[in-house]
Amino acid sequence: MNASKPGIARRMLSQWQLQLMALGGVVFIVIFAYLPMAGITMAFKKMDYSYNLTKDIFTAPWAGFDNFMNFFNDYQFKDILWNTLFLNLIQLLINFPAPIVFAILINEVFHTRFKKIVQSLSYFPHFLSWIVFGGIVLNLLSQDSGVLNPALKTLGLIHDNVDYLGDPHKFWAIIVVSSLLKGLGWGSIIYLAAITSIDTSLYEAATIDGAGRFHKIRHITIPSISGTIIVFLLLTISGLLNSSFDQIWVFQNNMNLDGSEVIDTYVFKMGLTQMRYSYTTAVGVFKSVIALALLVTSHLISKRVAGRGIF
Repeated sequence: MNASKPGIARRMLSQWQLQLMALGGVVFIVIFAYLPMAGITMAFKKMDYSYNLTKDIFTAPWAGFDNFMNFFNDYQFKDILWNTLFLNLIQLLINFPAPIVFAILINEVFHTRFKKIVQSLSYFPHFLSWIVFGGIVLNLLSQDSGVLNPALKTLGLIHDNVDYLGDPHKFWAIIVVSSLLKGLGWGSIIYLAAITSIDTSLYEAATIDGAGRFHKIRHITIPSISGTIIVFLLLTISGLLNSSFDQIWVFQNNMNLDGSEVIDTYVFKMGLTQMRYSYTTAVGVFKSVIALALLVTSHLISKRVAGRGIF
């Protein structure tokens, strides 16, 4: 044990350039991930409407679990939790497998130039902010000036202009489709990388045995990238209470509020506009506890069923 310590120190000194590069990431995580965790104490104190958070975080009286109970007893709690949970479940069922399927389809394209063009076009929306991309979608869906209503009228699918943005029942569909268009190509990159690392001799052996494309995908490609799929699936499950704030904020308005108010937008409104700091910190802690429980539970189930998990 003692003999290994000089070896580790010597190796770190010989790799000081790499250690220095990694130090920046460590400092970033400490400053922006670990130090702010001291603010969790706000969830258990009476600091709403405070004008001096730095001082009150040490001097404010303790509130116990009152802030959590206030959230659970809030008249909007059920609706907000429903919107957040089921909107993310829909995206899990549709948007999670879509990049996997897209990566497999791209991998099956033999025309190199066509493949590069499709990949470039699919990656491009990712680099647009939700303000820009969402603005484009808003213009397309506009009831009066958008192009979607005239197009559907021409096809005979509708007779009158539809107010997509003002209908809470259509809000989830807008979120799912827009996030799919924006993230499909970028989300497929990791799966394409996993596919390219598969030993080509497996495909050659399958070809000799007479296997077709579908059989190769089913018995070679998918099993070979199953580890990557499981890791991302577990991480996605753990984030079922996390929503894309920028995306939802762009499409949210007073008319679709019944279907668009999620935990993240609720926290923003309560915390910043109404200065309920302890209350919204308690909501954030609640989300974190649920995320941890979902991650651990899904990991244990995956280990038992599939034989692998996060670690």
